[in-house]
Amino acid sequence: MSLTDEERGRLADVVRLQPTKNGELQDAWEMESGSDVHGYLENHLKEYYYRDDDSLIRTTAEANDLVDVEPGVEPDAVAKGGVPETVRVPELESRVVDVLAGPDERSQSVVSVLNALREAYDADPEVDAVRRALRSLERKNVVEVVYRTVPTFRLAVARDEITVEIEE
Repeated sequence: MSLTDEERGRLADVVRLQPTKNGELQDAWEMESGSDVHGYLENHLKEYYYRDDDSLIRTTAEANDLVDVEPGVEPDAVAKGGVPETVRVPELESRVVDVLAGPDERSQSVVSVLNALREAYDADPEVDAVRRALRSLERKNVVEVVYRTVPTFRLAVARDEITVEIEE
C-alpha cells in the first residue's frame, strides 16, 4: 500500500508518540474527536497499527521502517511492561522527568509538578498539558502513579537509568 504525504506524516506521528491513545493523536492532528482519529486510523493506516492489551495504539515493525522518525520508546520493552532505556519525548515531558520525584521519593500531584516546572524553568504550562505529559510518560513506563487522595506521580526508574531525548 502506498501512502500519501499526509498519511506518511500521520504514521510518523503514531510511531513517534507510541504507545498512544486517540486523544493524544486528536490533539496532534487537530481533529474534532477521538472517533475521527479512530476512523482515520482504520481507513488510512489499518495495516500499520494495532492496539495492545491495554488498548494503546502501537505501530507495526513495517510502519517503523516506512517513516524516518525514531519510535518514542523501544516497542518490545514497554509492550512487555519493562522500562525503556531511552525515550524520545516532547520538551515538556523531558522537563517533567527532570523535576518529578524519584522512585524512592514521595510522589507528587499534578499541581506540585506544575509548580516545580514553574520554578525550575520559569515556564507556565497549562495544568492539562502537565497532566497529559505525566500520563504519556506513564504509558511509556517511565512514570508510575501512586493513588492517594488524588493520583500522584513519581519516576518508575532512577534518572541515571534512562536517557531522555527531546524529539525534533
